[in-house]
Amino acid sequence: MSDLLRAPAEIKYAEELDWLESIDDNPKPFSWRLSPKMVRLFILGSERSDGLAREIPQKWYGDRSFVERSIVTLASDRGLLLIGDPGTGKSWLAELLSAAICRNSTLVVQGTAGTTEDHIKYSWNVSMVIAKGQSRESMIPSPIMTAMEGGAIGRFEELTRSTSDVQDALISILSEKYISVPELDSDNIVFAKPGFSIIATANSRDRGVNDLSSALKRRFNFVRIPVVTNKKSEAEIVRFRTEELLRRHQIELDVPPTLLDVLLQSFADLRASAAAAGSDDEKLESALSSAEQIGVLEDAILHSNFFGERALTARTLASSLVGSLARREPEDLAILNKYLHGVVEPRSKEEGGSWPEFLEGGRDAIATLS
Repeated sequence: MSDLLRAPAEIKYAEELDWLESIDDNPKPFSWRLSPKMVRLFILGSERSDGLAREIPQKWYGDRSFVERSIVTLASDRGLLLIGDPGTGKSWLAELLSAAICRNSTLVVQGTAGTTEDHIKYSWNVSMVIAKGQSRESMIPSPIMTAMEGGAIGRFEELTRSTSDVQDALISILSEKYISVPELDSDNIVFAKPGFSIIATANSRDRGVNDLSSALKRRFNFVRIPVVTNKKSEAEIVRFRTEELLRRHQIELDVPPTLLDVLLQSFADLRASAAAAGSDDEKLESALSSAEQIGVLEDAILHSNFFGERALTARTLASSLVGSLARREPEDLAILNKYLHGVVEPRSKEEGGSWPEFLEGGRDAIATLS
């Protein structure tokens, strides 16, 4: 695993999944590797009441009901659509579900404007077709078709980014559970095996890009993933991801709890400002999600490690925040500048601590970008 830039969940947590499978005596749907109870436990972590011989760490932070509804959906014959703002953990939840259920989270189609029907059905190896003609051997199955043949979970990222033609092709797969291959005279239907399902994700901010048809919506169960605003939960998410980052980069650097509080409070302030804004021009383009907090902290940690004094400072954190969130110029810079003057400056005078240095670092970063 050490030679992989980013190991998929089934490799990263292979030993843990093996252990859970070895003790799992609960009923399993279809060809699932773990029972629904164990899938939930793998994702949300164990508790003392579970009575396990070892602790299973929590990997996804959110409402338990979202995970349970997702698992129940995948045990039915309906697809699962995870919808929410960017950075709310939709893809991570989809990966964890796939890893726990079928030990393969890599059967993924990425939805874009350039995604075609071939990407979700099949294409052809041109050289083999020229040499031997069209056959099952010369056919290149899509990740979705591979999932159908193996009774596994296929994933479709950013479903609303794909065109209506692609979405229509998905309808027949979800309803009929087979793909026809008219180019072949025999053996020309690929049937889905029990256990096959599709987890799709959609960005709630993409409404109007390629809206889902009512026919496709009927074939999915929707699970809406909200932005995490609970400070305790958000702190756990950021801390969990930061520890992973430090281990991956083999960095020995402490993240002071006071600076983590500054980061969490800054995002909470900016979300409140966005909620009170009268127009989109008065809001940051950023969704201000937990994933973006992690990105800000990661940038600050790496900068401190490579170019600083190997110690995270409020100045570096503020610089990373401005650099990460100022995507539109001059609109976003003006919003951040207003926040520093209207909120951070009074707070730095009243509370002191890390806030004066955070204010100074933010001002310097804005001056550099202006």
